[in-house]
Amino acid sequence: MTREIRTVIEGMSFTECPRWHEGRLWFSDFYVGGVFSAAADGAGLRTEAEVPGQPSGLGWLPDGRLLVVSQRDRRILRREPDGTLVTHADLRELAPGQLNDMIVDAAGRAFVGNFGFDLMAGAPLASTNLIRVDPDGTATVAASDLWFPNGSVVTADGRLLVDETFGNRISAFDIAADGSLGNRTTWASFGAVPSETALDKVMGQIAVAPDGCALDAEGCLWVADGLNGRAIRVREGGEITDEVAPGTGVYACGLGGADGRTLYLCVAPDFFEASRKPVREARILATTVDTPAAS
Repeated sequence: MTREIRTVIEGMSFTECPRWHEGRLWFSDFYVGGVFSAAADGAGLRTEAEVPGQPSGLGWLPDGRLLVVSQRDRRILRREPDGTLVTHADLRELAPGQLNDMIVDAAGRAFVGNFGFDLMAGAPLASTNLIRVDPDGTATVAASDLWFPNGSVVTADGRLLVDETFGNRISAFDIAADGSLGNRTTWASFGAVPSETALDKVMGQIAVAPDGCALDAEGCLWVADGLNGRAIRVREGGEITDEVAPGTGVYACGLGGADGRTLYLCVAPDFFEASRKPVREARILATTVDTPAAS
């Protein structure tokens, strides 16, 4: 299917975690070190927070306060009503690797992934955990044995879906009333978990590298395929029903706009810090899809 793809934000370093919130597109930029928001068409760009520790995942507490991942110092920051940033949770003792994406559920519980190994240094692949941060900042390990837990969503039936970028799969967990996770299943599998640990060999065994994601009203997941330059729409079970391939790397996606049918794509030529940090080649693209965002 041919779609018009338009640029809404440009001149960034590496954009991540697009979120539609209160009528605006919010996103992080790793190496610019900021959280930004803009109108649906990219106009009126404004800085929402400056995060020297490298911002990533975004979410909001029930009272409206912003939570943002500070990757390198492995903290979750909270923006207070006066705009100041304070530590919501320090995850250094629980996260073996640099923090990554995050989803915050309706109860204010944040589920936070981490790399598990030094990706940018080319260290051997290792599995890692998923951390739950309760609204009061208390943190616990929620799940283990995940291969680079990345984008996540909470479904209408109360499950947490977690993209495993180097696991060839999307995992699902039931969320209990106390926030604990159980009944782990594979929501979608695109191939076997890699048998290698050397990064170059791992990449050769990845069919789909699920990165950032967004849930639509039919329960399908738009997934950024971080190694194949596309966003795919996936049904539970792994069927791919649609694809958007803009001709560059796609590392996160989100649904928003006035009717929820705008698919935002965070794109860059590659994901390597050494090549992304010194330049401003990252963009956010947008296209229109048929099914709106989940409510």
